[in-house]
Amino acid sequence: MSLKIGVLGAGVMGAGIAQVTAVAGYETCCYDLAPEALTAALEHVTTGRYGLDSGVTRGKLTRDEADASLTRLNFTESFDEAANTDLVIEAVPERLDLKIRVFRDLDRVAPAATILASNSSGLPIQALAAATDRPERVIGWHWASPAPVMKLAEIVATRDTAAATIQTVSEVATRCGKHPIVVRDTAMAWGFVANRVYFAMVAEAQKVVNEGIATADEVDQLMVDCFRWPAGPFGMVSGAGSGWS
Repeated sequence: MSLKIGVLGAGVMGAGIAQVTAVAGYETCCYDLAPEALTAALEHVTTGRYGLDSGVTRGKLTRDEADASLTRLNFTESFDEAANTDLVIEAVPERLDLKIRVFRDLDRVAPAATILASNSSGLPIQALAAATDRPERVIGWHWASPAPVMKLAEIVATRDTAAATIQTVSEVATRCGKHPIVVRDTAMAWGFVANRVYFAMVAEAQKVVNEGIATADEVDQLMVDCFRWPAGPFGMVSGAGSGWS
């Protein structure tokens, strides 16, 4: 039986994640406490640059597939509805205190068998697991923006994460068209693997600009042309924060 997925947070990442899981065939419930965020998320999923309509135009989806995906996707203001699923993917703002609070609430509301995953970019997953009574079912699933395009699935396992939890999340990621790579959680440095390397690159790119060697736009274009990245370092920072126009 296909899992039902809940997504917490309807911002740029949350909406994109919900779109991907719905397209992959999962019944998906995307929660946000702000009605305007849910309205924006629906627009993002349907008419956004990487939304369903764009997927049809680019030949990635048929119209019937896009319509079916939308029927599997429900936007809601009910936290309990999103929590009452088989796998919850948390995509709230990157604040440890907020995420800990969310995981405490999830642990209280979600069924005992529900897996709780965090889309944190680098906060320690062990801290979130410690806020629950189900550390074996807590895991990191770091996505990259834009979620419908990027193949990243950085699966972050703590010392307590069960093998079955890792397997389930990796299987879902694969079905979503991602490339799951399981890495170890650590509190020693922020960023797991992808962002530790990425921010080292951003820092060097900023040094190039500060030294007057090239502009930010020129750095972005050079990296896209040389390494076939979908965006350069400065464009990636902007897109991850405000969306892809």
